[in-house]
Amino acid sequence: MHYVEASTLGAPVTSAAKPRVYAWLVFALTFGLLLSDYMSRQVLNAVFPLLKAEWGLSDTQLGSLSGIVALLVGLLTFPLSVLADRWGRVRSIILMATLWTLATLACGVATGYGQMFVARFFVGLGEAAYGSVGVAVIISIFPAHLRSTLTGAFMAGGAFGSVVGMAMGGVLATRLGWRWAFVAMAIFGAALLLLYALTVTERRLREHSTVTQPSRDSRPGFSMSLRALFSGLFSTTSVICAYIGSGLQLFIMAAVIAWMPSYLNRYYAMTPDKAGVTAAAFVLIGAMGMVVCGIVTDRLCRQMPARKMAMAIVYCLVTAILLGVAFQLPPGLNQLVMIGLGMFLAAGTSGPAGAMVANLTPTPIHASAFATLTLANNLLGLAPGPLLTGVLADHIGLLGAFKLIPMMGIFAAVAFWIGRHHYGSDLSRIQHASGAAAH
Repeated sequence: MHYVEASTLGAPVTSAAKPRVYAWLVFALTFGLLLSDYMSRQVLNAVFPLLKAEWGLSDTQLGSLSGIVALLVGLLTFPLSVLADRWGRVRSIILMATLWTLATLACGVATGYGQMFVARFFVGLGEAAYGSVGVAVIISIFPAHLRSTLTGAFMAGGAFGSVVGMAMGGVLATRLGWRWAFVAMAIFGAALLLLYALTVTERRLREHSTVTQPSRDSRPGFSMSLRALFSGLFSTTSVICAYIGSGLQLFIMAAVIAWMPSYLNRYYAMTPDKAGVTAAAFVLIGAMGMVVCGIVTDRLCRQMPARKMAMAIVYCLVTAILLGVAFQLPPGLNQLVMIGLGMFLAAGTSGPAGAMVANLTPTPIHASAFATLTLANNLLGLAPGPLLTGVLADHIGLLGAFKLIPMMGIFAAVAFWIGRHHYGSDLSRIQHASGAAAH
């Protein structure tokens, strides 16, 4: 039996089948701020070798500087996203971008591990809810059938930002000193922030929303009470499995992104600038994979929702195999090719997981729903990935740590496999309940 995915869980949509020009402008600016977000976050990885040499830091300390940002994103994304749903998503985005930009500038003037850790703390505080709030803004003004594509493309902005942050960071750090790498990221973020504030407003978003005003603001049968909020976020087995599977799979992506410059520096004898650019190429491959996997998932699963879980399972298992083989090979071209193939699929679950979360949660709490997804992504993947890899590297070497990391894809596949058996029935039940509430 086939189920057709709901567009907004009981909320009627406008007749516009194609997104408007303003929608794409909002997407571009929101995507641009996500680039700034991850450029500010990942530039640190490019200067790991320089900080290690200048301050005498251990791999565990270096991992903590990267992991603290993801940890704060994981801990704070949910409460801050709930506040953004109520206070205003655009105002929240402007406030968050201001904070992470200033904190990135503070990283550039830090004089030791303690000051750098504090500055990175505030980078994480500013970035905590941006991904969830940003994607909620985007899906509110686009047709529902584009959700896997848009979610995958938007989340790929994190990988693209990591590419630019590591590549530019490595080059600037080598030529001008590591401090200028952080300063450059702060300048870029400030420019984008100004453009966003002048272009995007709550009023214009309401005018271009694909959801009709009455439904968007006051969906029948739905309230913003705490009980209703948690009921909407965790109402089905499949959505919980989507949260868990997505987080476990991103453990791999986070670990490789954070430590690839150091891996290339140690095992391929690359200088920081060359290692940063080369590592950025792998992240770029991962970003392209996120977009392609999102598009492919939308194409194959439009009339068969359960396939989304099946596609996610395939992405997880193939990633585990490819990267598992890659790090058993000796350093060289063959290993780099296998790493590239694995990275192409490493975050391919982002689009399917985001679409499933959107389809299984009420429209008024989409920012909170994506915050929950971000919470899982960070607490299960993005935060522990770099930190645990650093701990393992201190004991068994970075190569030894990389040999173990791909196994996380197997656990992610199990979570999606469990969700697959419930997704079709969960989606049908929720649509039926939404229709009954509307009447």
